[in-house]
Amino acid sequence: MATSTATISSSRASGYLQQLCKHFGHKVPVTFTAEVGEIALPFGTCSLRAQDTSLVLSVTGETDAIARLEQVIGDHLVRFAFRENLSMTWQRSA
Repeated sequence: MATSTATISSSRASGYLQQLCKHFGHKVPVTFTAEVGEIALPFGTCSLRAQDTSLVLSVTGETDAIARLEQVIGDHLVRFAFRENLSMTWQRSA
C-alpha cells in the first residue's frame, strides 16, 4: 500500500472536510466529525483532518491507484472551494 498526503491552508478546513464527506457519503461508506473523517472509495481510502487553518488529506491505496485517489479527492475539493485559490501539493510515500 502507498500513501500520499496534502496539507491545504484554509480557514474553512472543517467545512470542506464535512462537505467532502457528505458528498461522497451518497455513494460510498464515510465516517466523519467536524475534525476528522474517512472516505472509503472502492480503490482506496482518504483520511481527513481539519485544523484551525489547514485541512490535511491522506490517501492510501495500491501504488497504481494513488494518482487516481489524489485526482478524485483533489478535484472535488477544488470545486467545493471555488471561491478560494487553494494550493495543493501531494507528497507520496511508500
